[in-house]
Amino acid sequence: MYPEQAPHVPAQRAVEVHQPTPYPPAVPVSAPLVPVQPGTVPAVASIVLPDGRVVTGYAINPAQPEPVAAKPAVSRTAVNVALGGAGFLAVCGGLVLLTSFIAALTAFITQLIILAAVIFGGWIAVQLFSAHGHRSGGTTVNIRKAVIKRNHFHS
Repeated sequence: MYPEQAPHVPAQRAVEVHQPTPYPPAVPVSAPLVPVQPGTVPAVASIVLPDGRVVTGYAINPAQPEPVAAKPAVSRTAVNVALGGAGFLAVCGGLVLLTSFIAALTAFITQLIILAAVIFGGWIAVQLFSAHGHRSGGTTVNIRKAVIKRNHFHS
């Protein structure tokens, strides 16, 4: 009679774990392994369960684990962090170069403005001093006469 069909009280049933005891393989361990053609019948193995049942079947070769893919020497996270850091440094370097380029351009434009002011101021000075020849105080005389006329001083 199988244990599932035996009358029992569920509260009184004890839990026991039984490990099956396998029979030794039919092929002796010391014998060299010889490739067998698929037409032969493999050896049959039997296992006795703790409740007395016998399970018979063909022996299954243990499954060979899949070869593990070779992991890269450096983790992907480390590569991503390194690339992100390199990108960040490139952006920072670009900003430093842009800032120094803008500062140099500003200084160059300032020097051009100063040079233009000096040249234009020199041109104006040449025009003022050479307009009436080299008369001594000719302009000052005209200004004094205008001021005197405006204030109604007659000579």
